[in-house]
Amino acid sequence: KEWVCECMREAFQINGRPEIVNTDQGSQFTSADFVALILDGEQTKLSMDGKGRATDNAYIERFWRSIKYEKIYLNPPNDGLDLFIKTRDYIDYYNTERRHSMIDDKRPSDLYLQQLKAVA
Repeated sequence: KEWVCECMREAFQINGRPEIVNTDQGSQFTSADFVALILDGEQTKLSMDGKGRATDNAYIERFWRSIKYEKIYLNPPNDGLDLFIKTRDYIDYYNTERRHSMIDDKRPSDLYLQQLKAVA
């Protein structure tokens, strides 16, 4: 919980406070310290996903599984900067090179550009 609170403080300092912070019901997010930090007089609301709503995050959970198994576990980072670089590089690969079976083996960037052309 200490690390999560510190990350939130840093995010607030850099970006300002959002109107709503949404989390799951993990113990770090339901701790008195975290709740107090979010609700501390700045009109920020705290929203938590309901129990059993894990499927709401299925797409992002699948992404995190992919990055861990396809990049991080195969190439353990040496430090935080190395982790950042590996994550950035994988996200670029994931969006511009990796084909995805759920979108007919297309790359997300190709699908995005196709949608832009359709709107224009």
